[in-house]
Amino acid sequence: MIRILSVGFLVITAGVVAYAQVQQGQPNANFAPAFSEQTRAPALPTTPVSVAVFADDLENPWGIASLGNGQFLVTERPGRMRVMNADGSVSAPVSGLPDIAAQGQGGLLDVAVSPRYAQDATVFWTYSKSVQGGLVTAAARGVLGTDGQMRDVQDIFVQDNPARNGRHFGSRIIPMEDGTVWITTGDRGAGDTGTLVQDIDTTHGKVIRLNADGSVPSDNPFVGRDGNDQIWSLGHRNIQGAAIGPGGLWTVEHGPRGGDELNRPQAGLNYGWPVVSYGINYRGSDVGSGIARASGFEEPVYYWDPVIAPGGMMFYDGSYADWQGDLLVSSLNPGALVRLKMQNGRVVGEERLLTDVGRVRDVEVLDDGSVLVLTDSGRGQVLRVTPG
Repeated sequence: MIRILSVGFLVITAGVVAYAQVQQGQPNANFAPAFSEQTRAPALPTTPVSVAVFADDLENPWGIASLGNGQFLVTERPGRMRVMNADGSVSAPVSGLPDIAAQGQGGLLDVAVSPRYAQDATVFWTYSKSVQGGLVTAAARGVLGTDGQMRDVQDIFVQDNPARNGRHFGSRIIPMEDGTVWITTGDRGAGDTGTLVQDIDTTHGKVIRLNADGSVPSDNPFVGRDGNDQIWSLGHRNIQGAAIGPGGLWTVEHGPRGGDELNRPQAGLNYGWPVVSYGINYRGSDVGSGIARASGFEEPVYYWDPVIAPGGMMFYDGSYADWQGDLLVSSLNPGALVRLKMQNGRVVGEERLLTDVGRVRDVEVLDDGSVLVLTDSGRGQVLRVTPG
């Protein structure tokens, strides 16, 4: 049975945005934004929401994907994938997955389904994989049977240059109608001294674009050059959110102390890490060159300082009119569901919801206009959030 946690009864003020900024504390760095409302956008009027527990007793849930029939797939970072039913009950773990290296921030990570899942039952997921020399980010696909077993499992992407630490794996995966797949990676914890993120011969800190079978699309920007032809864009620190919205792919990535970024990655472009950043290192020193922007590097659409430590995100296309076209972003620290009002590709307002539920890892918009969010803890929950 769904348990109601809380209900808000606040009146929404007329207009798109209010004038005050979202309460978020002092910035870590003193950089000026490159354009108006690139950071600290005006606070949106408060949305009344009801929140109910949809499912619980999940261990560090990481990703969620709708199966289109009232059921969902949910991943748990220690290495389990489960089917979640319309009543909130969850299945025994899906069998047949490859070995998962659940170390540090790694484990079983994102999950997504084929756009033709009703016909092909194909599931995609990302995970940390143990290889000779350490750990890498990997992506796989398989066919989910009605008996709860994953069959015909194959890796479609295995990151190069393994690292022995358990940090910054990325990673989101989005299969597309055209048969391609987006995969995001992290810098594997190399920090601002790491050179692999700016190296087109590696897949660290990149947006990867592949065909669903793991082959490389012929129109990737680095095909035919002396680089890695899987790469779409580079210069990313740790992309843990990705969604399809106006103009194509959007991503959100972790900065250090300050400098979390919302980007719309374009083919062949460089997003700057670790040469430039709107944040500083955890120890207080400058990142890279100590500047926020430079020629040859793309500006983020939006950035946060202090950080929100972003997780998954999704554009809202539900029935609640005030949220239409808005971007919902999970926050791990301080923990919230962050709503961004989008207008002509820019952020014009921000709201923080669910600031008292802890680490929010992923978000899924439902057909009825409500939203499912995953809380990341040893006893994680799936919460159903209904706006208005």
